[in-house]
Amino acid sequence: MNGSASSGVLKANWFTYTAIGFVTLISVFPLYYTIVMASHTNAEMAAKTPPLLPNSSIFDNVKKALDLAPLNLGLVNSVIVSGAITLGTVAFCTLAGFAFAKLRFRGSAILLAICVATMMVPLQMGVIPLYMLMAKFGLANHLSAVILPSLCTAFGVFFMRQYVASAVPDELIEAAYMDGAGPFRVFWSVVVPAVRPAMAVLGMLTFLMAWNDFFWPIIVLSSQNPTIQVSFQSLATGYSPQQSIIMAGTLYGTVPVLIVFALLGRQIVGGIMQGAVKG
Repeated sequence: MNGSASSGVLKANWFTYTAIGFVTLISVFPLYYTIVMASHTNAEMAAKTPPLLPNSSIFDNVKKALDLAPLNLGLVNSVIVSGAITLGTVAFCTLAGFAFAKLRFRGSAILLAICVATMMVPLQMGVIPLYMLMAKFGLANHLSAVILPSLCTAFGVFFMRQYVASAVPDELIEAAYMDGAGPFRVFWSVVVPAVRPAMAVLGMLTFLMAWNDFFWPIIVLSSQNPTIQVSFQSLATGYSPQQSIIMAGTLYGTVPVLIVFALLGRQIVGGIMQGAVKG
């Protein structure tokens, strides 16, 4: 047995690198072909031999997309909506997860079961009463109508509850209580540092879901105050929509997400790995 095997570290061979390269190619190809389509016309893409390389026409197509649809307004609204939903979901779900995992109160098991059971209810079933509620509060066509219903999710509560239960020892919490700390001090000083990896994962997933959400925003928002996903529908007007312009607008709306991953991807992956090692 060599040194690397005895220390528990496995070396990657050619098959591992080939598999990783193949999966990476499959994952990146849709984004690359979106760039190709965004830089050509419908006629060029419909040719017998479609182009496989992008060109500088992509900037003209992006400009046309900006002229046809309020993409800049949608981009700003999506940043506001996704950021607010992400912060609210991470905060409230972490608090609820801590309560269900470490606090003892009557009916906790039943409440958790009800919370998890709500994940089985399709979103479409609650659209009409939810819209009526937002209209009654005067929030229709306001960004708050998209933000408020999504500030806490059953998945987030269950996810954080499971992580808190496994990552935070009861002895650590009991020691904090013995030192005179209250529940909120225990949450902030003991629980939050231990569950930061899970908070990062939940925040990333929540941001992506909020950014890509189309169903509820298109119901409660108008085309004059859209999110980025809703504003895309203005690009598909006319008898024969220009696919290149649609792809250019889609690419324009994807850039902020790519920037977030480029800037925070290493921290998110590092937090996940740190949590895995601690677990």
